[in-house]
Amino acid sequence: MVLIDKLSPKPVYEQLIDGIEKNILLGIYPPGSLLPSVREFSHILGINPNTVQKSISELAARGLVISSPGNGCFVSENAVALLKERARKRLPALEGTVRELLLSGIEAEELEQLVRKTIKNFNEDSNGGTV
Repeated sequence: MVLIDKLSPKPVYEQLIDGIEKNILLGIYPPGSLLPSVREFSHILGINPNTVQKSISELAARGLVISSPGNGCFVSENAVALLKERARKRLPALEGTVRELLLSGIEAEELEQLVRKTIKNFNEDSNGGTV
């Protein structure tokens, strides 16, 4: 399920969007699946239904969910592809960050170790750990 940190400086509706997107990528909400209703999300997460609706509307605007009046909200068939495409577009920013870190004196070996550690932790989390 999605976790909301009410003390986070990140708005709750953005946390909900991030959580739903993550669950789509993890296959918890596969393409074509029915999302919990606004009322269910609101009750489970203890947040205002208007906040939930704002998140769902944004996900629909991104093409990740399709709202069917009277039937609920479904994950779009191309949601995973859209999320992967958006992530891939962030690679140039990562390259720029790496260059900036190298320029500031961070050793390449330290960056490589961090990347390896991050990948290792991700793989461990994906194989039964907590995500």
